[in-house]
Amino acid sequence: MQPTSLTSLPEITSLRQTLHQHPELSGQEFSTAARIADFLQQYEPDNMYTGIGGTGVVAAFNGKNAEGPTVLFRAELDALPIREKNKLPYVSIKEGIGHKCGHDGHMAILAGLASLLHQNPLRRGKVLLLFQPAEETGTGAWDVLQDKQFQGLTPDYVFALHNLPGVPLHKVIIKHNVFAAASTGMIVELHGKPSHAAEPENGLNPGAAMAELILSFQEIINRKENFLDLTLLTVIHARLGEIAFGTNPGFATVMATLRSYQPADLQLLKELTSTAAESIANKFNLKYEIRFVEEFPATVNNDEAVDMIERAAQSLQLEVKEAVHPFRWSEDFGHFTHAYKGALFGLGAGIHQAQLHHADYDFPDTLIPTGSTLFYTIAQELMNRK
Repeated sequence: MQPTSLTSLPEITSLRQTLHQHPELSGQEFSTAARIADFLQQYEPDNMYTGIGGTGVVAAFNGKNAEGPTVLFRAELDALPIREKNKLPYVSIKEGIGHKCGHDGHMAILAGLASLLHQNPLRRGKVLLLFQPAEETGTGAWDVLQDKQFQGLTPDYVFALHNLPGVPLHKVIIKHNVFAAASTGMIVELHGKPSHAAEPENGLNPGAAMAELILSFQEIINRKENFLDLTLLTVIHARLGEIAFGTNPGFATVMATLRSYQPADLQLLKELTSTAAESIANKFNLKYEIRFVEEFPATVNNDEAVDMIERAAQSLQLEVKEAVHPFRWSEDFGHFTHAYKGALFGLGAGIHQAQLHHADYDFPDTLIPTGSTLFYTIAQELMNRK
């Protein structure tokens, strides 16, 4: 029960595999963006915008009557600094870089949507296809929203999907309210004074403070009663000085990922950990710096948008399930759902599919027509409203 067949699927599958072979890291997606913009020209978009938020590309397709709502669908341009372990004819040729999250597949799905819009223009309104940079670092969506080119487009609705390994192929996973967690990286730097290892009394070693800080972080996150919902803290890196047996170190760094379903919980966690870091640094007479990086807001879905996804999936006879809990991973699409009505949803990538961010992951090409047609059906329903 597809609204139209994806006749250009072989070309789009080839595009996906080419993108997989030539991955680029966040903020460096120049060749990827150029390849996308060039590929989309065959579908004759009414407008094309490039360099949005850095390397972003937007292709605009008007309906037969341009009057009506504007709906945006987003895919991501960037890959990850993960070495690929697959043996594929299109394996990554970039050392230590791979499309290990499926963004190559998400781009192909949007290219398929462009093909469908070209074959069968919608009755009214406008569809924007956004190929967004730097999702993995949490900066791309925000940069796009600040771009003056984008600010002139003003979508009424925004949608995106993410493939989900471990979920049956083509199964649609929706979630009202919070779909994906908020998160941020925290960096605490402790500055003492180095000295010769034979004369530790002449220096100020921050090692004890570093150890106490890590234990303090664990105590904070163990007090579950302080938080409204799931809240996590993971110490991901700690460093004390240099590897030199003759040196009494004078600096230390502790890095942690803070994560929560509720924005209020993340804010509280940031305040509690910052207070602990300040208190411990003062206790040991250390100077300190605290920074938060790669900040992802919670992706909060709009109920109306979720219902539209569900109806579109059901009309295509796709199985739909509401997630019991939000996903623990984060997505910068939350910046879009904060600014506009919209929703992020999941599309099953297969029970035995390698997990996201794993070295042996590869996007299943069979999802391309499913995702493209589902997006088209959402847009079609929106434009057919009275």
